[in-house]
Amino acid sequence: MNRLIITLACAFGFSLSPNLSAETLSIERIHQSPSLSGSAPKGIQMSPDGQRVTFLKGKEADYDRYDLWEYHIPTGKTQILFDSDDLHTGPEVLSDEEKARRERMRVYGSGIITYDWSSDGSALLFPLAGDVYYFKIGDKKAKRLLETEAFETDIQFSPLGNFISYIREQNLYVMNVATGKEQAITTKGGGDIKYGMAEFVAQEEMGRMTGYWWSSDEKHIAFTKVDESPVDIIVRSEIYADSISTIEQKYPKAGTNNAHIELAVANLASGKVTWVDLGSNKDIYLARAKWMNESTLTYQTQSRDQQILDLNAVNILTGKQSILLQEKSNTWVNLNKDLRFLADKKHFIWASERDGYKHLYLYRNNGELVRQITKGDWVVESINAIDENKGLIYFQGRKDTPIESHVYSVDLAGTKITRLSEANQFNRATFSSDASVYVNSHSTVNSPVQVSLHKADGSMITWLEENKVDKNHPLHPYKEDWVEPEFGTIKAEEGTELHYRLFKPSKIQGKHPVIVYLYGGPHAQMVTNSWGGNRGLLMQHWVNKGYVVFTVDNRGSYNRGKAFEDPLFKKMGFVEVDDQIAGVEFLRTLDFVDPDRIGVHGHSYGGYMTLMTMFKAGDYFAAGVSGAPVTDWRLYDTHYTERYMGNPTTDDQAYTDSSVFPYAKDLKGDLLIYHGMADDNVLFTHSTMLYKHLQDLALPFEVMDYPGKKHSIRGKNTGIHLHKTITNFFDKHLQTTAPASK
Repeated sequence: MNRLIITLACAFGFSLSPNLSAETLSIERIHQSPSLSGSAPKGIQMSPDGQRVTFLKGKEADYDRYDLWEYHIPTGKTQILFDSDDLHTGPEVLSDEEKARRERMRVYGSGIITYDWSSDGSALLFPLAGDVYYFKIGDKKAKRLLETEAFETDIQFSPLGNFISYIREQNLYVMNVATGKEQAITTKGGGDIKYGMAEFVAQEEMGRMTGYWWSSDEKHIAFTKVDESPVDIIVRSEIYADSISTIEQKYPKAGTNNAHIELAVANLASGKVTWVDLGSNKDIYLARAKWMNESTLTYQTQSRDQQILDLNAVNILTGKQSILLQEKSNTWVNLNKDLRFLADKKHFIWASERDGYKHLYLYRNNGELVRQITKGDWVVESINAIDENKGLIYFQGRKDTPIESHVYSVDLAGTKITRLSEANQFNRATFSSDASVYVNSHSTVNSPVQVSLHKADGSMITWLEENKVDKNHPLHPYKEDWVEPEFGTIKAEEGTELHYRLFKPSKIQGKHPVIVYLYGGPHAQMVTNSWGGNRGLLMQHWVNKGYVVFTVDNRGSYNRGKAFEDPLFKKMGFVEVDDQIAGVEFLRTLDFVDPDRIGVHGHSYGGYMTLMTMFKAGDYFAAGVSGAPVTDWRLYDTHYTERYMGNPTTDDQAYTDSSVFPYAKDLKGDLLIYHGMADDNVLFTHSTMLYKHLQDLALPFEVMDYPGKKHSIRGKNTGIHLHKTITNFFDKHLQTTAPASK
């Protein structure tokens, strides 16, 4: 009978699941505990004294509930510092502000999810369930610092560790750790006015999660005043299983008013507040702030069109201001977090894409350029640490290959770059404050994250978490059927090199269906030699069912240089689709691919790309699953959208051309759309507008919406349901004979 089934399958071009063992990688198992990714920690920090490595680790029974652990370097001992269940049990009740903040930070789970070291390494600070805990190294237990019923957010240590600071009810407070005395820096927050807080677009699009900054001597604290009164109110519904909430949300859609931002400096001793003159043009973005020294505050401002970025300096004693440097672009200037003021108090390091790739530059504190430090047709990702005694900068970069992040060192003269991490893996380093040692979290597409401790020259000291996939590892039972992908490159229509990743079934049986997984948008990269977590495990599930799984990073994606990104400018949904078509053209050259059974799936910008490929390239894609898609860029926020698309008040046709609606009439294949019904980022309206439009066109499609879920659609059981829904849709419409995921 088995031979007959195989014969018929081959005759009709169907593919079968090669995995007939009991240890089949199911969607349920992907989401269950213990995690198949193993026990690699997250939230890794080096204590400032270089004696400890601290990290968050999920419980074996629930990998989404985190405890705080440490590795003590002198003794080599690993131990738990705090069990989150000892401090709080039961569900955590979060404020709306904290929920939104965590969504913006992409932080999920429960227990201890963030923590902060004091500058001398003597104490730890961490929030848990709305409370703030302080732990002095050597004490037996943590002390709860705040006893209020209100919920505090953005909790930080002051630079010398004498104070903690936090936001409560839209005002900024500090507390003396020794005395417990609380001081309100501001008192008038409420309603549209927020002090010390980052506005929505700062959190979601600029990567700025705070609105206040301590001076190094703890005498001053700079903070923002956010006035949201100019921002339009959108009325949206958050639809839950048993209720519907009407939400009035301040949301700055493209082309509308942003919040009004002011910057001030408070003297802690006197309470005096001095306001910084940000200029006559109020329609700007405050992107960054950082103290150069005890009396000089620097801040970065962007023009509304984001084509100009200024690094400004203000002397808080005299009020004198200057522009230290300015970056310009005909498209947009990308932000980064790589400004570093050197201890010599004479120089700083700046990162710029002015030569087409992100590289490091040495400046004097007056804004005079000394030299470019790194150069070449590759990108610096971020600065890890600076050892001024040795004259070395340690950084993450893509010098060897765009698909792997490595740890490098470069001397300040820029004469020699040394790779410290091993080849053929993806690395993320966390250095000690003196840059003498670092922790490296590294992985490959086939091996989960491993964590090791290294000297600054790259030599390994010890494993912190080897996470080896041996017989005791949760992933081990599934390794027999593990499929290692192929990496390669193809050419875009105009000759640009594009990187792809290709999974193919271990047993080729006739022509196989394909799932093209994509994102396609800016500031993201899908094709890397790194562990993919649950998303990567889902791809293994698909390939074990007989699918070919393919991803190509189109023009517009990240870590390839500015010229690779710029084709998106005022033309979203064009070159990305062209390059995805080039990917399918490549797939059609493979004799094991069925060109008539190619599906496409992505979430967020990937959901938008799914729609654009289904609508504009229907001859290439037979089925698509679009998750939480943007459908009309006029509905998305100012900072992200106008950066790439211009302002709809002056570039209205570009917005029309880049929306999905002009092309929806050309839908040919089968389409499933899903969306979180409480999404406050890509609003549910994006999908409901498209539902109505497709219905008006009498074009059938399928829908799966998730009550109460935000943009990321989190939750273990929800994840199981979502991934089964996606998989079953492809099983049905791409006609694979592999059994559906029930």
